[in-house]
Amino acid sequence: MIRRAENRDIPRMIRLLGQVLEIHALIRPDIFIPETTKYTADELKEILSDDSRPVFVATDDNDECIGYAFCMIKKQPFSTNMIPFTSLFIDDLCVDSSCRGKHVGRELFEFVKDEAKRLGCYEVTLNVWEGNDSAIEFYKRSGMKVKEYQMELIL
Repeated sequence: MIRRAENRDIPRMIRLLGQVLEIHALIRPDIFIPETTKYTADELKEILSDDSRPVFVATDDNDECIGYAFCMIKKQPFSTNMIPFTSLFIDDLCVDSSCRGKHVGRELFEFVKDEAKRLGCYEVTLNVWEGNDSAIEFYKRSGMKVKEYQMELIL
């Protein structure tokens, strides 16, 4: 089942955020700090109360969070030379490591896609770190294509 996240989901969400951080820390130890999370419990409470930042959770038979999708409704464009449109940006998507391979991620992604359509969004977007090959392949299988590249030169 997939539903809007609630404050009672925060402890599980923090554990899942830790799993995502560890993946990122392995890929980019130069910028990610192991054993941290992207958000604190207080920040999560604030996010969950913000309708422009919907968070959806996949739950097991006991209604325990086994995955999440943090989203943001974004109005485009960022410049005057673009047609106005709305995007649903997936800020973070994670499935508990013990539940991967059971199509939970696919169900979460499809739910987000349906929600974006319901909201009248033009597109669903996200960022994925170079080197996160399993995530890149998952998103490609889900129908996503590269829109633009962000590049860096480490000094």
